Amino acid sequence: MAYRYFYDCEFIEDGVTIDLVSIGVVDEFGREFYAVSTEFDPSRAIPWVRDNVLNLLPSPADKAWRSRERIRTELLEFLTEPLQGRPQETIELWAWYGAYDHVCLAQLWGAMVTLPRAIPRFTKELRQLWDDKGRPTLPEAATARHDALVDARHNLARFRAMTARKRKDAKPPAVDAG
Repeated sequence: MAYRYFYDCEFIEDGVTIDLVSIGVVDEFGREFYAVSTEFDPSRAIPWVRDNVLNLLPSPADKAWRSRERIRTELLEFLTEPLQGRPQETIELWAWYGAYDHVCLAQLWGAMVTLPRAIPRFTKELRQLWDDKGRPTLPEAATARHDALVDARHNLARFRAMTARKRKDAKPPAVDAG
């Protein structure tokens, strides 16, 4: 069985490097993770990213700001906690145009070979699923701002619209402590 996560990353890229700015992740049961890196270089951002991403980040005093190491540790804990004691379940990642998002996520651990085994080596593509489903009507984005957590929530809403999955009120799988 798959435990699905929907995510989005905001990043700065120059054709060589993709530098994580923020990451938002939601699961089908309403659990959420959001973090902003304290280690990106805002001077490398193009004007569009400065105007539409960096200017909309939370205050530097917000608890969302974390080191890459802390993001890595807390994200892995967030992703794997519901699956503890459930070896039959695996993590499934979904994103809209997710190639760069997957690189941002994977680079938290460095080279691809250092990505923890529990995290998939690929992200499933919502945009491709939309094409495969005949381009059904999708929900409008809640806001025009580029916020990784808002976009991750919207990715879940898109998935639900495409698959008729309405699990918002469902309870997550029980975690076996023993």
